[in-house]
Amino acid sequence: MITALGLLTIFVINILFGYWRSNTRRFSRHWIMAVHIPVLIAIGLKAWFLGFGLVLLPASIAFFTAGQYAGGRIRHVLSRNKQVQLSSFLVADVVKALSMMSHSVDSEAPRQ
Repeated sequence: MITALGLLTIFVINILFGYWRSNTRRFSRHWIMAVHIPVLIAIGLKAWFLGFGLVLLPASIAFFTAGQYAGGRIRHVLSRNKQVQLSSFLVADVVKALSMMSHSVDSEAPRQ
């Protein structure tokens, strides 16, 4: 149970950092930070909760990579909506996109 929770945490953290990474120039200082800060977080999680067994290493790398990829894909999907100006912070951009969607639904509803 703790192993699954630890791997899920690595995945979710990397979604946030992958979203940030996708908004930076490749190999810039911010890009390097967006890739390497979650490495330190993952090492900390492994040290405190998961352990350093060789069996978990491939799973940790897979969840890390999948989270980075998912964050980039989320940014790509949100960037299709030209009405929302995106930042590097996933949570704020999702809130903006949802509020824009609710405003468009409200404006399309017939008035009585």
